Amino acid sequence: MAIRAIDACVILSSDPHLSEYLPERWQGRQWLSGFDGSAGTLLVTADFSGLWTDSRYWEQAGNALAGTGIEVMRAGAPDVPPPAGWLADTLPAGSRVNIDGKVLAVQAHRQWQKTLTDAGIALDCSVDVLDDIWASRPSAPHAPVYEHLPPYACRERAGNLKAVRAAMAEHGAQWHLLSTLDDIAWLLNLRGADVPHNPVFLSYLLIGPDSAQLFIACGKVDAALMQRLEHDGVQTLPYEQAASVLACLPEDQTLLVDPARSTLASLQAAAFVGKAEAINPSQLLKSRKNAAEIEHVRRTMEQDGAALCEFFAWFESTLGRERITELTVDEQITAARARRPNFVTTSFDTIAAFGPNGAMPHYRATEGAHAVIEGDGLLLIDSGGQYLGGTTDITRVVPVGQLGDDEKRDYTAVLKGMIALSQAVFPRGTASPLLDAIARMPIWQTGADYGHGTGHGVGYFMNVHEGPQSIAYRATVTPHMAMEPGMITSNEPGLYRPGRWGIRIENLVVAVPAVETEFGEFLKFETLTLCPIDTRCIKVAMLTTAEREWLNAYHDEVRRRLSPLLHGDALAWLTERTAAL
Repeated sequence: MAIRAIDACVILSSDPHLSEYLPERWQGRQWLSGFDGSAGTLLVTADFSGLWTDSRYWEQAGNALAGTGIEVMRAGAPDVPPPAGWLADTLPAGSRVNIDGKVLAVQAHRQWQKTLTDAGIALDCSVDVLDDIWASRPSAPHAPVYEHLPPYACRERAGNLKAVRAAMAEHGAQWHLLSTLDDIAWLLNLRGADVPHNPVFLSYLLIGPDSAQLFIACGKVDAALMQRLEHDGVQTLPYEQAASVLACLPEDQTLLVDPARSTLASLQAAAFVGKAEAINPSQLLKSRKNAAEIEHVRRTMEQDGAALCEFFAWFESTLGRERITELTVDEQITAARARRPNFVTTSFDTIAAFGPNGAMPHYRATEGAHAVIEGDGLLLIDSGGQYLGGTTDITRVVPVGQLGDDEKRDYTAVLKGMIALSQAVFPRGTASPLLDAIARMPIWQTGADYGHGTGHGVGYFMNVHEGPQSIAYRATVTPHMAMEPGMITSNEPGLYRPGRWGIRIENLVVAVPAVETEFGEFLKFETLTLCPIDTRCIKVAMLTTAEREWLNAYHDEVRRRLSPLLHGDALAWLTERTAAL
């Protein structure tokens, strides 16, 4: 920083494709700070270093950064300004702030630029200072790309491109640049393994009026697949050529870009062509799963649920007889999934959190820090799988030893919130953040709350987190967040008591038609996830008759659909855990 005359450096949790999960090459914030949570911004000045992260990670970040000299800045807390605001309040006018423009979204750049410019501070996005100091920086991943084929691929590549071009025409655009990896993989019916847990690959896609250009590292696409892509009008070019091709786009034509999903460097490369800004059309198209995709997800949920039954049967029979740690839970649950047909990989790092560790919503056990499952307490397990026929994400909480009334009361409040959202009926097009209060009300009524959202979109053999819908009342409402039929979303209220326990119960649900009246179309949720909800943790007196009926009906469905896939101890466990309450 001193050599480059930089007064403050901001290290984002981002890559050139604005991914949530990052290849090692772009995990600079983790490398520099030691904090390995999925979200966080590191800010360094000559005499201060601070890491901004949201409430999911406050406790975890505090533990990870203790003694490092890096201050945990609790993003979202009333007395904590955002990083740009902190800089504006702290640095003198004339200062210079650096953020790498190759990993900074256009929309975010505008926000940073305004805040800093108003304070007389310059923003320099031309350099990546990590390259100056990270001597052993990993290279970009180079996993091969493969085709997602029928019957699991339920849409044709040519049809996807035609639908996007129709949206481009509505915006008067002849060209459309895609940087986000899940959009590219979905559009082209391709999958890869460049990003942990997400079946995507590093690339850019430029869609023109009659053809498309996929910018990808040489050797990742074999000759046969390359020929099939060319048949559908998709040419492959070296990854490094994206900027030069963008620079040559005609000045009298228009490029459609999503400022929230395109980096500053990408837009600067396309400096001469006209711009139209809108959400990537593929974001909306892929969020609405078609009937064939939803049916594959139902079958996938049966296999995933059967794997979980096998795991929990093993867990209960082994607990107390052998040493089980949080790491053991991860190993065993992943192994159970891997034995199921069409399993590819996990959809995120398993969260197995016992007792106080459960109070950290995104806690992850490591070899150096993990708990043994013994004594009394709650074990929270949040896990998921990537299958050819869908993506799963489920959280269950189970008792270990004896539970107190407070634990059962909290558990039941969370269950009531999950059931409330499961039963919701709402007008089609309702802004998804508005549904959040339905799940929170039973928890609010106990005087408690939770810091994370209640629901996120889920991909189809794709990223476990996808938009545009988000069930989170703190989210900024946009027209694109409307709930539509076919959207698969998580339903995961929680309650966390630091130093004591954490509770989250999560199912995936899909929006389906409910009824049409003179007031319009209404939607409801079909629950997709199939796994017993542990009734041993419930304070039964807190449930209404309707809530008990919902739970019993859910367990009847779980038992009916999973029984044919199980035998022996796993079947016996399923039968016991789905008994009527």
